[in-house]
Amino acid sequence: MIDLIDHNEIVPAVNQIETHPFHQREADQALMRERGVQIESWGPFAEGRNNLFTDPVLSAIAEAHGKSVAQVVLRWLIQRDVVVIPKSVRPERMAQNLDAFDFTLTEEQMGRIAALDTGASLFFDHRDPAMVSWLGGRRFD
Repeated sequence: MIDLIDHNEIVPAVNQIETHPFHQREADQALMRERGVQIESWGPFAEGRNNLFTDPVLSAIAEAHGKSVAQVVLRWLIQRDVVVIPKSVRPERMAQNLDAFDFTLTEEQMGRIAALDTGASLFFDHRDPAMVSWLGGRRFD
């Protein structure tokens, strides 16, 4: 990201990266903020991995607000100033996703969610030799 910014005339406006309760990317977000780039969440619901929708911490917070876990995750991202555009094809879920603006998570709840961070991708790590060898020398340009 720094090379892209420092060696080009135009700074990217947005960088979409994996961001969810289990991989929160706070340092990446701070770096982007310093450089004028907005973070956008890719995979805000971790595609259900790590049992996100039944996680006890997220479920308890959801219950306290009379909301779903998905709404809590969306609210958590919004309160962290992370752009989030959840994907759904179901009208009821689309409506539910829009209903994440009428409540606020407390600092204590934000801290409980922060404690879920594993600091690792649930999908891909370019430093993992197994992942890199899976690419098999393919070019993507």
